[in-house]
Amino acid sequence: MENFIVSARKYRPATFDTVVGQSHVTTTLKNAIQNNHLAQAFLFCGPRGVGKTTCARILAKTINCQQLTAEGEACDQCDSCVAFKRNASYNISELDAASNNSVEDIRNLIEQVRIPPQMGKRKVYIIDEVHMLSTAAFNAFLKTLEEPPSYAIFILATTEKHKILPTILSRCQIFDFNRIKITDMANHLASIAKKESIEAEDEALRLIAQKADGGLRDALSMFDLIVTFSGKTISYKKTIENLHILDYDYYFKMTDAFLTENLPQAWLLFDEILRHGFDGHNFVVGLCEHFRNLLVCKDPATVILLEVSENIQKKYAEQAQKSSVSFLLSAVNIANQADLNYKSSKQSKLHVEVTLMKLAYLHRALDLPALMEDLKKKSELKKQATNSQVLPPVNQTVPNPQVLDNEPTLKSTPKITPTSTPQPQSAKPETEQQNMVKEPTILLNKPIQEEELKAQWLLFAEKIKADGKLRAYTSLTSYPINIKGTNIELPLANSTIEEPGIKEIREALTLHLRATLQNSQIMFTTTKATANTETPKKVFTNQDKARKLMEKYPVFAELKNLLGLDIDF
Repeated sequence: MENFIVSARKYRPATFDTVVGQSHVTTTLKNAIQNNHLAQAFLFCGPRGVGKTTCARILAKTINCQQLTAEGEACDQCDSCVAFKRNASYNISELDAASNNSVEDIRNLIEQVRIPPQMGKRKVYIIDEVHMLSTAAFNAFLKTLEEPPSYAIFILATTEKHKILPTILSRCQIFDFNRIKITDMANHLASIAKKESIEAEDEALRLIAQKADGGLRDALSMFDLIVTFSGKTISYKKTIENLHILDYDYYFKMTDAFLTENLPQAWLLFDEILRHGFDGHNFVVGLCEHFRNLLVCKDPATVILLEVSENIQKKYAEQAQKSSVSFLLSAVNIANQADLNYKSSKQSKLHVEVTLMKLAYLHRALDLPALMEDLKKKSELKKQATNSQVLPPVNQTVPNPQVLDNEPTLKSTPKITPTSTPQPQSAKPETEQQNMVKEPTILLNKPIQEEELKAQWLLFAEKIKADGKLRAYTSLTSYPINIKGTNIELPLANSTIEEPGIKEIREALTLHLRATLQNSQIMFTTTKATANTETPKKVFTNQDKARKLMEKYPVFAELKNLLGLDIDF
């Protein structure tokens, strides 16, 4: 039975052209070899699994190749290349600094450097995880690295560049490796699947690439795991099941529930997610990313930033059209705050459910300016209607006494009294007057539910916090509110300091509560906190305390006299 070889080793790149996603490094190295501009020391740094050690081995093999191709690649046929394949090359040495990081290990390496190559042109020393060397080992290695023999080349690889001494960095030619793009990684996995006769869905391969977070070695390990789990067919469903990843559909359904203010549906979806074994924090993080992706889809120019399959991209585009930019920006802010405060919350499930509640009723907060404007107009119409009721009737005219005295021709004019028949012109004003007196809207009088009131109160507080009104936000969230019928009272500990902040949002808060709670009689007032109404206690001196003790316990006076203490009570 043939031994199984993991994909990371079986399909490890053997030439510069087969390295995935690091063309800026491989092109520079090939040109250096062709032009014979090789530095004495190289430093390859970057995240894990992106090809640092692989490029170091390819560079070492290509330097000693006896028959380079026109493209600057190793021939893989000469004696040096064949010896490299068999791991029997005397000109290439590898040292793992993670387990060989002492001064003695570096001294042994320096002794080997003194011996020139017996076959080939150069001796190449690859030191992996070089940041693990001790300070003493770095100092012992410094002189050799600065002035190595002409035939020696050092290739250092590390994932933590900041831990290397500046004196070492200054003597190396530094190459920064990038995280491998999801598209490049998915294409590489697809080519391996084709070679292994495995049927793989594009969405599944993209999901593996996303989960790998830029590391090709991690992607290949997950690829092998899913092949072992599902056989010769890799489907999207089996991939999310094996990798324990939340399906995109959960986030799409959750956002639809937010857009329709269907809070029960959002809570049920979250409960289902928890029952499937997913962590609430991971769900919140995924929700933030989902809102970000919807924002990306709002502009066709930024859709390229969405690294998902074509089918998922269409779903994002459809849902982005249903969502307003203001909703998505506020939703990202709320979800991000939930992410930051999750670990400090003692009731994590309740913390997420409150976040879902805010998101479900976010549209009401976003429509607050329109509601305020509408309520203002209605209030003005009501005032005009009230004022019109006290105006004098339009069919009454009061004659001017001065005109009657000065104009004798008016004496023959019939006198108009209040009971006279109104003129035809008065009919139109009377109709307009009746229309103005009529109530322009229906007054709402829905009973106030305490839980709903508190929810809308917190929602409004988050809105003004996002607007930068932190003083008012602190006052709204620091004191318990008192509900007295339709009057909502907020007690303030220091009304002189806090009242100016409340004054800025008083009208907006009142209109918000009236609109969302459907009760136009709600009034919002502030009072002075009266939690401690007792008379402040007097501060007693030591003499006062002693006098009280003597009044209560006369034995203290006897003790004073017995001991002869000179104390003035």
